[in-house]
Amino acid sequence: MSYAVTNDGIELPVLDVTHPAFSCELGEREQATILSRFLDEQRRFARLPRWLRALLARFSLRGSRIARGLRRAEHGYLDGMTTYLFKLGPRNLGSYAVPVDRKILRTLPAISVRLRAADMARLLADGSAPRLTADASRPLYLLNIAGGPASDSLNALILLRREQRRLLETRRITLHVLDRDLDGPAFGSRALAALQEAAAPLHGLSVRFEHSPYDWRDPSGLADALGSASASGAVVAVSSEGGLFEYGTDHDIVQNLRLLGAGGDNGLFVVGSVTRDDEAVRTLKLTSTIATKPRGLAAFSALVKAAGFGVTRSIARPFSDQVLLTPQAHDFGPTMPDS
Repeated sequence: MSYAVTNDGIELPVLDVTHPAFSCELGEREQATILSRFLDEQRRFARLPRWLRALLARFSLRGSRIARGLRRAEHGYLDGMTTYLFKLGPRNLGSYAVPVDRKILRTLPAISVRLRAADMARLLADGSAPRLTADASRPLYLLNIAGGPASDSLNALILLRREQRRLLETRRITLHVLDRDLDGPAFGSRALAALQEAAAPLHGLSVRFEHSPYDWRDPSGLADALGSASASGAVVAVSSEGGLFEYGTDHDIVQNLRLLGAGGDNGLFVVGSVTRDDEAVRTLKLTSTIATKPRGLAAFSALVKAAGFGVTRSIARPFSDQVLLTPQAHDFGPTMPDS
């Protein structure tokens, strides 16, 4: 296992979805049981007066690093490093954690984030592989919107290296994070360095890490990033996990996708997570003020069509669907939902 240090001096494991320590699998029966328990607990908690909920939360969550991140996210966004802690799982937290942190990471919302992380890496790896196979000389450009530590992009490289080693060995790779946050990308850069150490999963690969401030409400910054990729003839793999498609407005999503689609014939595809519009999400919203937008897959598919993209693959999980989008003029296979 590799380790990297956060900006505030905490050493954390580097997420590697192929490592047994980070394994997270949920069978249908187990998922149904956990979902039923979650719905019951949330509804009972939601029936309490708001002042009492707040008092109980302050008492039970005192000293929790994860709870502090959740409070900062009220009516807004969950920051990249708090989201990263969700992905580690309860057994991989260190001495900085209190018992309630591990309890939080055993809940269904936390488990769903771990599943989402693995899905994102899988879709990125599977989307990249045929495009890289088609031309061994083209660089790979991983563009991560609101990516924080960019663990989805890093784990896509780990999967590709593990499963199709020859695809990356002599290829130039750029991982470019577009994010107004500083802490997440800083940790991501250190995580990449740790993964490139001797005997680590990405040792020997030529990977450059870049970070640019970015606000998806003003997507003009995409032009510079795409221009750099086009100039090098790179295959462009775009991702946004727990970002643009979950928090952005319809206008934000369409404008960003239109700019991405105008980037030229670079094999571009986009992977992201979409908040579901179902009973679990509606029940979570009874007590959570995090500003995700529960569109659901059908409404999201119609939205991206207006931007010239189609959903060509999706993976359904509790609270979100992970999707792979391609420009409609490109055809890399039929629409394929996953279980």
